[in-house]
Amino acid sequence: MNAYRTHNCGQIRKEDVESKVKIAGWVQSVRNLGGLIFVLLRDQYGMTQGVISGTGELVEKISHIPHESVISMEGIVKLRNEEVINKNMPTGEVEIQIESIEILGKRTKELPFEINSELEAREDLRLKYRFLDLRNEKLKNNILLRSKIIQFLREQMIKRGFTEVQTPILTSSSPEGARDYLVPSRVHPREVLCPSTSTSTI
Repeated sequence: MNAYRTHNCGQIRKEDVESKVKIAGWVQSVRNLGGLIFVLLRDQYGMTQGVISGTGELVEKISHIPHESVISMEGIVKLRNEEVINKNMPTGEVEIQIESIEILGKRTKELPFEINSELEAREDLRLKYRFLDLRNEKLKNNILLRSKIIQFLREQMIKRGFTEVQTPILTSSSPEGARDYLVPSRVHPREVLCPSTSTSTI
C-alpha cells in the first residue's frame, strides 16, 4: 500500500499465514505476560494482534510504548492456537510474529479521556480534543456510515442523469451560535457580505 503498511489492520486472514506483512495504526493495548508481549494495533478498518517473545532491545522498546501511540510493525503472519482464537475479531485467527517496530508518533502526555471507554467524557472536553474523540469506535462508525450513505445517494443520482453542481459558498453557518465569517465587498464600499448573501453596513 505505502511505506508504512502492506495491509490494513482489518485485512489479514489465515490465507496470509507465513506471509511477511507490515501494518500501522494506534496502539490499543500492550500486554506483558512475562517473556511474551502482545500488541493490539488498531486503525479505521479493524484490529490485529502482534506478538513477540524473549528479551532484547526490541522487547524493551515495545514494553514502553504508551497506548494510543502511532506505530508501524512488520513481521510474519502466524496461525493462532485453537484455544486462543478470538471469534469476535475478523483477524482473530491470526497474529503477527513481530520482527521490527517503528514508532511514528509516541504519546508523551496523559490522555484527557479514554478513547474507547464505556464512560462518556464531557462534551466540552471531547470538542477541545476532537482529534482524539474521532478515534472513538462509535463515532468513527457513524462517520463512515454517513460517508457511505452520501456516496450511495450520489451514485444513484448520477445513474439517473443528474449533474452535481458545487455552488460558490463562502462558508457554512454554524448551528452552535458561532459568529459568521464576514467578507468585504468590492462593489459596495464600507459594507460586508454575510454567508446568507445579505448585505450589511459596517
